[in-house]
Amino acid sequence: MTPREVLEKYWGYESFRPLQEEIIQAALEGRDVLALLPTGGGKSVCFQVPVLMKEGLALVVTPLIALMKDQVQNLTDRGIRALAIHAGMGRHEVDLTLNNAAYGDFKFLYVSPERLNTRLFRSYLDVLPISTIVVDEAHCISQWGYDFRPDYLRIGELRKLVDVPVIALTATATPRVAEDIMDKLGFREPLLLKTGFERPNLSYIVRMAEDKLGQLLNICRSVPGAGIIYMRHRARCEEIASFLKAEGVGASYYHAGLSTPARAERQAQWKSGEIPVMVCTNAFGMGIDKGDVRFVVHLDLPESIEAYFQEAGRAGRDGLRSYAVLLWNDADVRRLRQIEKTSFPPLEFIEDIYQKLHQFYQVPYETGIGRQLKFDLEEFCRHFGLQRPPVHYALKYLERTDHLSFSEDVDIDTKVKITVDRNALYDIDLPEKGMAEVLELLMRSYPGIFSFALGVDEKWFSGKLGISVPALRQLLYKLSLEHVINYIPADRSSVIQLHHDRIRPGNLALSPQTYEMLHDTWLDRAEAVINYAGEEDTCRSRFLVSYFGQEETTDCGTCDVCRAGRNRPATESVEKALRAFVDAKGGRYSQEELNAFLADPSNGLTRSALEILRRLIDDGIVPGPQLP
Repeated sequence: MTPREVLEKYWGYESFRPLQEEIIQAALEGRDVLALLPTGGGKSVCFQVPVLMKEGLALVVTPLIALMKDQVQNLTDRGIRALAIHAGMGRHEVDLTLNNAAYGDFKFLYVSPERLNTRLFRSYLDVLPISTIVVDEAHCISQWGYDFRPDYLRIGELRKLVDVPVIALTATATPRVAEDIMDKLGFREPLLLKTGFERPNLSYIVRMAEDKLGQLLNICRSVPGAGIIYMRHRARCEEIASFLKAEGVGASYYHAGLSTPARAERQAQWKSGEIPVMVCTNAFGMGIDKGDVRFVVHLDLPESIEAYFQEAGRAGRDGLRSYAVLLWNDADVRRLRQIEKTSFPPLEFIEDIYQKLHQFYQVPYETGIGRQLKFDLEEFCRHFGLQRPPVHYALKYLERTDHLSFSEDVDIDTKVKITVDRNALYDIDLPEKGMAEVLELLMRSYPGIFSFALGVDEKWFSGKLGISVPALRQLLYKLSLEHVINYIPADRSSVIQLHHDRIRPGNLALSPQTYEMLHDTWLDRAEAVINYAGEEDTCRSRFLVSYFGQEETTDCGTCDVCRAGRNRPATESVEKALRAFVDAKGGRYSQEELNAFLADPSNGLTRSALEILRRLIDDGIVPGPQLP
């Protein structure tokens, strides 16, 4: 089959998006390739199509557990067999999954990066039929990338053991980061394929606004269609969503603190259009394929241009006119600079957190390597009387220096172990028929369930039985009351995995040089964001694509800077005429009077007059129309 035939068979499309075919062809030729595609550019197809055309299994490394699960489900729905290994899975579950990948007919094995260096994973390398290594979010391997993760460096080590081609993919990489990615992954020869970073249908708008809520409300009311509003803090998501709903806007909120069912329900409601506007943290949006997002608004300054570009790029994937709006003021700049202090606690504090973590879990010195710890940050901070932000960033730095892996808000599957001997099981008198059906399916579906507590996919399992997930949970609970099974309900928690035995005080390698480099890089990124917000002369699109090293570009013509420049010669005369009209009306006028004034050819006003008036009203310079 040709790549296009594979695309049509499994995805139903007759043609590829720009650059997809070139990336696929390079992969089929066995070349290492780094692909830079914008958010929504179809990165998954670039590795899934060539893997389906080859013998063997793709090892897909990705840090996004939710996206990993979505992709496995999407592939399964298309009749393509795929598996996943991630934080929150027990040792036996991982062993079972690796065994299926090695000896079953599977095409994709998704793995979170912290799993690559475990003894169990390494023990399967000789029998896993790996044909391709895929590195998603490849910027995570570069120390210059905005989301560097030391676990990604294991991929370079893995290449020395598994000599197969690499497909690396990312939406955001500066030239320095792209070069570092290819170096760290051990590319046999550099091959970088990238599209232009321009989004011609996306208008970038930046407004300095003291009344952000008023501006936001205007956007939600004047731009029809779906929207995303990004916030930094969870509590503010809930506040803004409540405000919009009170003003008649169909809105809800989404953040990682919500339960899994709540997040799934809200995401589905937004995708279907039932809830048009989602107020969220950056936990929302990864892997969501919704083309008709007409606007993305940032109410807080992002910490980097990379993060902003990726999040803003979720608007207008269908190619129609859409808007990426950043609302900011001087207080935001002060807050961004204050974040620097909490993001970089002193090295002495970081070492103290390392020791307190081991004390909290009663891990003695010279023990602990490989342990997975179910971690509650709030409880940890209460126990030691600490503030949450510096502790969070201390753990992140311990992760960067390869002392641990810190996976936040991980879904942990329901686990079940049958405690009764198999032969005695049939003699037990169970009070409900459904309980026997649950046991029968457990025994058929999960070999080893008499010996180990195994993860149970509640959605799949309940579907097989033809009952709801809550009904399944009730039956499992009742079986545990009958002392037939050990039942550990599904949970959501952060997980810390220790990379080595506990080190004594004073011997922890925290690399002051790395700390300084990260600090300086963070400051550079923050300044780039502040410069972007305050820019008045350079086209927004030109500013963004230049940041990513693209030199050949033109003004977009649709951002706020371009429109201001285009209209600047006429702006003063238009403002003068509009002010005269408002003054003549004593500051009070109706919409009908305004329409008549704008339509009167003797006034010599152009269409831009209405836009200028809107800006004057938004900025509080002139009053808006009054209701009769």
